[in-house]
Amino acid sequence: MRVKLKWVLRDKDRHGKRRYYFRKPGQKMIRLPDDPSTLEFLTAYNLALSGETKPPAPRNSVTYVDKTSLRWLTERYYASADFRRLGKRTQHVRRLILEGMLAKHGDKPYKLLEPKHIRALRDEKIEAPEAGNARVKALRQVFRFAIENDHHNRNPADDVSYFSKEGEGFHAWTLDEVETFEKRHPIGTKARLALALLLYTGQRRSDVVLMGRQHVRDGWLTMTQTKNRRKQPVVISIPIVPQLEKVIAASPCGDITFLVTAFGKGFTPAGFGNWFRDRCDEAGLKHCSAHGLRKATASRLAELGCSTQEIMAITGHTTLKEVERYTAAARRKILAESAMAKFSEEE
Repeated sequence: MRVKLKWVLRDKDRHGKRRYYFRKPGQKMIRLPDDPSTLEFLTAYNLALSGETKPPAPRNSVTYVDKTSLRWLTERYYASADFRRLGKRTQHVRRLILEGMLAKHGDKPYKLLEPKHIRALRDEKIEAPEAGNARVKALRQVFRFAIENDHHNRNPADDVSYFSKEGEGFHAWTLDEVETFEKRHPIGTKARLALALLLYTGQRRSDVVLMGRQHVRDGWLTMTQTKNRRKQPVVISIPIVPQLEKVIAASPCGDITFLVTAFGKGFTPAGFGNWFRDRCDEAGLKHCSAHGLRKATASRLAELGCSTQEIMAITGHTTLKEVERYTAAARRKILAESAMAKFSEEE
């Protein structure tokens, strides 16, 4: 049965394709989705009927943005070389963070923002500390740009601390957990190849999904890490240990990357993380993750007596702080063992 909707007009374009519009007397037309049988069409119609959807602005219209507003400053930042040098994914995430704040606070004068205001924006995300910290980090970059380009003389976000991290982050795999995974996923499976690449290189999943034979030469794996590739590229060179070489030789690998999906294409970092999560669940390791193997590698190297600089040469970290956070528990274990040995000798 055909139902006629009030104020809906229909016509055809020059290619014969049907188009639908909402036109209430005295108002401009609003374009509707092309298929009137869909929920999307009915939703758009109801929004137009209630007045919540506004007609599109003329193509040549210019929206005025107050030059004293946080919105104006942020848009200048978007157009800057600092922002354009970021990776596409980082740009996308940072826009989402900033736009989330601008929706409520974009019209406020940026020169009047004080640390207490930045702190309030951070505290709005108290239930998601990482999101709160991301707001502070993003605003620090905006105001750093403002100072460098003479739009402002101070950075109020610099005086706002991050939420402290709870717990020790991702769980670092134990040797028993590695053995459990290996029993469930023997050599020759894609899951075992993924484990070996993560464990014996100590790299992030965003790098592991890009690894291929083109990165291997004379027994060494050399590649530029994805993180900060544009701003501060880090090139790592890691000797391929016999355990990893054995697994690669016995595993099904792609032409460009070692790891490929069921369709023969490379993984995205997020897709790989979800896929590996399922393989962990199959082994009964629901608390383990791909990132936890990177942490486990750093911790194991620390337990074996490797220096912080040696570990950084493998993981590619550029600051001591992050590596020391990874290896703190392992260092404590070594020191405790040494202390009790001395105590026992004294007794």
